[in-house]
Amino acid sequence: MARRKKGNRVHGWVFLDKPLGMGSTQAVSMVRRAFNAQKAGHAGTLDPLATGLLAIALGEATKTVPYMTDAQKTYTFTVRWGEATETCDAEGEVCATSPRRPIRREITDVLPDLTGQIEQAPPAYSAIKIDGQRAYDLARAGEQVEMAKRPVQVESLKLTGCPDEDHAGFEVCCGKGTYVRSLARDMAVALGTQGHVTALRRIATGGVSIDQCVAAGAFDDADADDLSGLLHPLEAVLGHLPVIELEEVAASKVAHGNPVQVAKHTIAGDQFCNGAELLLTRSGTPMAIARYMDGALQPVRVFQLDD
Repeated sequence: MARRKKGNRVHGWVFLDKPLGMGSTQAVSMVRRAFNAQKAGHAGTLDPLATGLLAIALGEATKTVPYMTDAQKTYTFTVRWGEATETCDAEGEVCATSPRRPIRREITDVLPDLTGQIEQAPPAYSAIKIDGQRAYDLARAGEQVEMAKRPVQVESLKLTGCPDEDHAGFEVCCGKGTYVRSLARDMAVALGTQGHVTALRRIATGGVSIDQCVAAGAFDDADADDLSGLLHPLEAVLGHLPVIELEEVAASKVAHGNPVQVAKHTIAGDQFCNGAELLLTRSGTPMAIARYMDGALQPVRVFQLDD
């Protein structure tokens, strides 16, 4: 007999407004302890110096983490002109300075060059692996870290304010793998100066906004009723997927990971291309994410929500 995992079978998402100074792993541990959940994970790391939306999955919701990790994200951030740091944020030591301070018109003129698909080198202090080791571990050990450029997608980038000559605020919507710290660094270089991020806040990802987030303090001495109100359903991050309601026989097959045949006209009147993903439900309860292929639905992630 398999050993029963410790904790409760809790399934769903918690959208946390992560405070300054708290690491993503620390945030996940806090939420997992509060729910006494068997399993937990997060979608998209936020550094301790960053704040905002951290999506934390519990139980079977961890199977949907890639849909949040791969989703577009929106951030607000502040750049400090005239100083570059080793980490490209306020945590690192200043490594280069410049007396030049760009004006508003110069800043707005350079933004189109940093929008769309661009080539970007991640910061040396990042979690990317180089020959099996984290880049930040190599950098902290004093090794020279060369980060190769890679394509990233910046959907939009706009200036939101210039409170003084040393600082400028921005909002960016970007795709997976984009580093805001690198964006600030490259923007400063394009403006003929140096720069680093002093504040970073994630305000949206995957259709979820900061308005839906709960503060970390909500988990202090929270009882069961309080916690239940903080949990969003597993499918909260799957709103972009078409939904198919299954009959009993088909649902039984899907529950065991088996494909089911489906006539095209039964899929809410829509036609789907091979490879399209759909959410399968039974009586409104998520059962699986499936891939459509030649008239069949092949489950790729099956949810075990029953106790």
